[in-house]
Amino acid sequence: MSKYEAEISRRRTFAIISHPDAGKTTLTEKFLLYGGAIAQAGVVKGKKNSRAATSDWMEIEKQRGISVTSSVMQFQYEGFCINILDTPGHQDFSEDTYRTLMAADSAVMVIDAAKGVEAQTRKLFKVCAMRDIPIFTFINKMDREARDSFELLEELEKELGIETYPVNWPIGCGKEFKGVYDRGSKKIIHFTSNGGAKAATATEVELGDPNLDDLIGERLHRQLTDEIELLDGAAAEFDLDRVRHGKLSPVFFGSALTNFGVEPFLEHFLRMTTGPLPRTAGDTLIDSMDDSFSAFVFKIQANMNKAHRDRIAFMRIVSGKFEADKEVYHVQGGKKIRLSRPQQLMAAEREIIEEAYAGDIIGVFDPGIFSIGDTLCAPGKKFKFDPIPTFAPEHFRRVRSLDTMKRKQFLKGMEQIAQEGAIQIFKTPYSGMEEVIVGVVGTLQFDVLEYRLKNEYNVDLYMEGLPYEYLRWIETEDGEPVKEEDLILGDGVKLVEDYKGNQLLLFATQWAINWTSERNKQLTLLEFGGGWQK
Repeated sequence: MSKYEAEISRRRTFAIISHPDAGKTTLTEKFLLYGGAIAQAGVVKGKKNSRAATSDWMEIEKQRGISVTSSVMQFQYEGFCINILDTPGHQDFSEDTYRTLMAADSAVMVIDAAKGVEAQTRKLFKVCAMRDIPIFTFINKMDREARDSFELLEELEKELGIETYPVNWPIGCGKEFKGVYDRGSKKIIHFTSNGGAKAATATEVELGDPNLDDLIGERLHRQLTDEIELLDGAAAEFDLDRVRHGKLSPVFFGSALTNFGVEPFLEHFLRMTTGPLPRTAGDTLIDSMDDSFSAFVFKIQANMNKAHRDRIAFMRIVSGKFEADKEVYHVQGGKKIRLSRPQQLMAAEREIIEEAYAGDIIGVFDPGIFSIGDTLCAPGKKFKFDPIPTFAPEHFRRVRSLDTMKRKQFLKGMEQIAQEGAIQIFKTPYSGMEEVIVGVVGTLQFDVLEYRLKNEYNVDLYMEGLPYEYLRWIETEDGEPVKEEDLILGDGVKLVEDYKGNQLLLFATQWAINWTSERNKQLTLLEFGGGWQK
């Protein structure tokens, strides 16, 4: 195997998904701790002046203790180069999570041991299932009182429609959580607490060891023996091929807060996953080992560095090797470019890089030329990766600047945040952008918009609620734009354009969608933008 192939083979790129508060960001921190990327793990919530989590870089995230954007982090562990995509758990930011999953090769699903499968977990799981990517389950917070482990597995299978295979099994829970039993090696990994900021101390003991009663207690020893017997008789057989096609989820138990079970999980995960997966570009499959560089933009984030007011385009490298001084072809822009200031990221911290390989996530300076879903490839190649879907917003508000003298800052801020995909902005045809309609998937995005306009652009907003709940992209038979006078539109329907000039209709009710569709046969109304429906 050449050095080039070895570099690609050792890469692992995965997203961490969960319902809010399941401990996803804490788990990310502990991966970084074990990888040596940080010396001491931060806490996600806490008192003033306490350490903030490395992956939460935006000020509003640190204040609220939630992730509202996807963070990207890279670290090395036992010869592997690992790219972690930490996603927002809150449902109001789910669209950012969907896009991030397009850049991942597998997903780690974090479940709260006391709460089990929650609403947002179901939604995210469906997106993973659509992509057929491997899903690994980490049942977290075993250091607190937890539900019965067999009950949790049964709920996972029933709610998500996927078979499970427990790779390890917990010994007790809450204050009695002593460690895990590894089913493969048939060994008990006993953990000693050290406050959670440093790596946990682990002791391996054979199941039949005479000192086990002293280590975990006679009652827990007896309970573990009974549960292992039951597990071996009832659980699904392990099948790595089914794991890699998202049909069987390996399950691990642990506590991200105390570090119990985190390192065994990471080691098993790295052994079970493959190197970077191929991506489709129409009828062509682009393999990671192809020596021609290719990548796609899955996220754009403005103002990560307050000092520079810059925009970063996040790219997933699909094939080949990226070299900083080489020209690449921007397919949507139709021209050759040099990617400026290529960097790898540790949340808000950056490191300028000279090279990167398939599977890596890099950030490049964006002067305003990139959009989500754009393809970059070696000059001479002109394929386009399949588009990343745009989801229809469900909440709409009319928005303008309170100070008419700040029109320029208002327009710049709104356009930049819209290009990131956090919000969608619309205007009435033939009108300017002094007043826009903002559409979001969840109402918390309005708070983030207001916060960022004030803090990054010094603009105070006036917002007014609108009665619309549905949005549909318009497709016509001849592909030409429609004129409002040629349409039959009832009450509670409004024709708008997005900032790229695409036409859409806003609706107050599902009934209005059906009524409009019946009376305008020349229109096709689409629920997703970006080619998802093809």
